[in-house]
Amino acid sequence: MTTTKTTAVSAEPGLPFITVTREFDAPADRVFRAHTDPELFAQWVGPRKYVTTIDYYDARSGGAYRFSQSDTEGNSFGFHGSFHEITAPQRMVQTFEFEGAPGHVQLDAASLEDLDGGRCRLTVRSSFQSVEARDAMLAAGMADGMSEGYERLDEVLARD
Repeated sequence: MTTTKTTAVSAEPGLPFITVTREFDAPADRVFRAHTDPELFAQWVGPRKYVTTIDYYDARSGGAYRFSQSDTEGNSFGFHGSFHEITAPQRMVQTFEFEGAPGHVQLDAASLEDLDGGRCRLTVRSSFQSVEARDAMLAAGMADGMSEGYERLDEVLARD
C-alpha cells in the first residue's frame, strides 16, 4: 500500500478558511494522543529550527494552552488558545493566536478518521476573522511549517 505523505493545504479565493489534510501511518488514537499530550506535542509542532516549550497545556473541553518556540539566535514566539471540544480520538476544536499578532484568532476544527492498514487521515479546517487574516497566515509560511511539523510527527509516531 502506498502512503500519501503530502500535507494538502487549500484556501479558496475570497473565503476566510483553510483546509489541511494529511495521512499518517498510525491509527487515529495515536495521532490524537500526539496532539493532546503536551510532551509529545512539543516534540513535533512546527519547523525543526524551533525548540518548543510548553507553559501549560490542558487538552480537555474548556482547557487552555500556551507554548513558545525559540531558535538558536535567541528569538522566541508565543502562541496560546482555548480547547473548545476534545472528543477522543476523533475531534479537537480550539482557538489559536500568535502573540506577535494579538487579536488575530483562528478557530481550528480537527477530525481524525481511521483508514485501512492501521492508518488515519487528519483534516483541519481553520476559520479566520477575515480573508486578509487568512492570507497573512499563508504568507507567513503556515503551509511549510505545518508540512515540516507533520514530518516530525511521522518520526514521533514511528518511535512510539
